[in-house]
Amino acid sequence: MKVISTEQKPIKLWLDDIEDGALEQAKNLANLPFTFRHVSIMPDSHQGYGMPIGGVLATEGVVIPNAVGVDIGCGMCAVETSLKEIDTDTLKKIMGEIRKAIPVGFGHHKEKQNEKYMPRIDNSAYYSKENLDVKFKICGREYSSALTQIGTLGGGNHFIEIQKGNNGHIWIMIHSGSRNFGYKVAHYYNELAISLNELWHTSIPKEWELAFLPLDSQEGQDYLREMQYCVEFALANRKLMMDRIIDIFNGVFDNAISKYPMINIAHNYAVMENHFGKNVMVHRKGATKATLNTIGIIPGSQGTASYIVRGKGNPESFQSCSHGAGRKMGRKAAQRTLNLEEEKKKLDDMGVIHAIRGIQDLDEAPGSYKDISVVMKNQEDLVDILVELKPLAVIKG
Repeated sequence: MKVISTEQKPIKLWLDDIEDGALEQAKNLANLPFTFRHVSIMPDSHQGYGMPIGGVLATEGVVIPNAVGVDIGCGMCAVETSLKEIDTDTLKKIMGEIRKAIPVGFGHHKEKQNEKYMPRIDNSAYYSKENLDVKFKICGREYSSALTQIGTLGGGNHFIEIQKGNNGHIWIMIHSGSRNFGYKVAHYYNELAISLNELWHTSIPKEWELAFLPLDSQEGQDYLREMQYCVEFALANRKLMMDRIIDIFNGVFDNAISKYPMINIAHNYAVMENHFGKNVMVHRKGATKATLNTIGIIPGSQGTASYIVRGKGNPESFQSCSHGAGRKMGRKAAQRTLNLEEEKKKLDDMGVIHAIRGIQDLDEAPGSYKDISVVMKNQEDLVDILVELKPLAVIKG
């Protein structure tokens, strides 16, 4: 861990190679009047909107929509199957069936899915459209559309991956979020925060893109409620995809795969936690909870290892760790500079059934990401590795 002490609050970094834009954003966070104690920057960090991806920010009295991001509740889930081996032809068959069952990219289901898959309001009743309209301004408006989005992967760096663990088992891993639900909520409340901050003549520069909502305001409470529903929806989305993938496996293997408990961990959200003896609003944007003994997931790229980890509860990171390898170049830069044939050959030589077909796919090539082994080395004080997973086949959003 390195410490920068030039700003109003210290910046604690778990990496050596932070880009200038991300460092500038970290300094902005450190100079906010409501930042608590210090800013933590994880080893996969890179520039985002307002706040670096891979950043952890604790605040007093406010929540910042841009410190959560647009894909609210985005995260990882993984299941260890009882299967020990799988051949290439069978893998290709399974991946083909997954593509039929799970829309990717901008794709949605053609028909609305059963409401039973949506998050519940309590242990006995599902959210209804009527309840949402009363309690949730944006989620109520978007609820009908969300019924075609649940159980879909989305685009960007979202993926479905079949892996082989060094514990001898085949694993299934999914990275996905709250789809358009989360984007609409994030956009609405960030714009609302901007307009209110202008009305209040706040001292925080607009160009920092860190407009806030007070926790004791109606707007702040509305955001937290809708944000939490998006977190729950993102989990429901991942669970539905996982259930359908398990069904596909069992169809191919004649019900030979028993389903283990699903590991789930989100990396875009804000939550009230107690740190250093004080209740504060912890924003994790592209960062994962790593409280003591919490089981988490840190993925690499589609050509590198991923990891099942156990948190160490390090207080200096606000008990957090990285959410992945982290980008080392932007999407457009990757498409301009990486060599398509070289990137494909790397994956082909590894025997990975991958998702790189053309230049447009280079933004998700292994060469566009940081070295996951370095990232893991940099956070040895944050997590312990339980299982290392090597990719066998990948579907990208």
